[in-house]
Amino acid sequence: MMIPTTYAVALGLTVLTMLCWGSWANTMKMSGKWRFELFYFDYTLGLFLAALIAALTFGSYEMETVVDSATPAFSFLDNMAIGSKRSMAYAAAGGVIFNLANLLLVAAIAIAGLSVAFPVGIGIALIVGTLLNYMLKPSGSPTLLFGGASVILVAIIVTAMAHSAYAKSKARAAAPAVAAGNRAMLNKRGPSPVKGIVISVVSGILMGLFYPLVELSKRGDLGMGPYAATFCFAVGVLLSTPLFNLFFMNLPVEGEPVGFMEYFKGTTKQHLLGLLGGAIWSVGMVSNIVASSAGKSATVGPAVSYAIGQGATLVSTLWGLLLWKEFAGADSKVRGLILLMLALFVGGLAMLSLAPLYK
Repeated sequence: MMIPTTYAVALGLTVLTMLCWGSWANTMKMSGKWRFELFYFDYTLGLFLAALIAALTFGSYEMETVVDSATPAFSFLDNMAIGSKRSMAYAAAGGVIFNLANLLLVAAIAIAGLSVAFPVGIGIALIVGTLLNYMLKPSGSPTLLFGGASVILVAIIVTAMAHSAYAKSKARAAAPAVAAGNRAMLNKRGPSPVKGIVISVVSGILMGLFYPLVELSKRGDLGMGPYAATFCFAVGVLLSTPLFNLFFMNLPVEGEPVGFMEYFKGTTKQHLLGLLGGAIWSVGMVSNIVASSAGKSATVGPAVSYAIGQGATLVSTLWGLLLWKEFAGADSKVRGLILLMLALFVGGLAMLSLAPLYK
């Protein structure tokens, strides 16, 4: 199997993770009025297929064994044949937990937008996951690691402040029209911004728990290699989607219940966008697990690998701001908070990137 042999390559894979995890949600936005519950069936299939393809290609590629590798250098098929059932179960359980967290995140995106759901949800996931992964396998400078996570926590708080200020400014702008008798505007109020933030927080807590389970699946002589672990993770996602998603379809967080037959009314473009979104996320997951499995001379460690990957928050926020104009018409106070949030994210990610160099 292919694993990085230098720190630069391993760090590059974590940056690729950040770009993939921060960009996949654009495919959901591009699908238009397609309900996220229906989008998610294609997303799950795309995630699974990408993980399988990576396992059968990069995970089966024969290369010289890296003697200081963090995991046994078995090929994917050999790993699946001799790996322990407990290790497989850990990885699959990580997929199940991720799936519930991700469905909540997608729901939060539908309610509050990319530039709010991602900073709050993934930011909390970063802190929870970084702490748990460091406890499982300490790596890098704890001062830089937890200092960076703390800076990102402040960025999350600033994001919530910006969203609250923006919502209030929009309400003030709409007040004159309502006072003039435009009751239609009053009756057309969207979902509460608080609802989107609460769902993002719950999603973030769950999202921070899945990666340590995948890391546990790699432990021991019969543990999973990075490609086998990602495949088992994807199986957990695939098998749990019908259960979780049908719940959201019948008890939606927004809008009316939707029947499964509506899935077949989607356009080819909408289905392809769902597959693409899942594949993009899966590429990020494979890159992240592979980076955290590198040899000792190249490793960034699971805590740092996960933390940098969750810099996806910054990428997704930029997409929300620049492409989808989610803070269009914001006043100077809101723009100032957004700039402060971006600066804090960049500073926190820089500290996380340097953490492995100061062990």
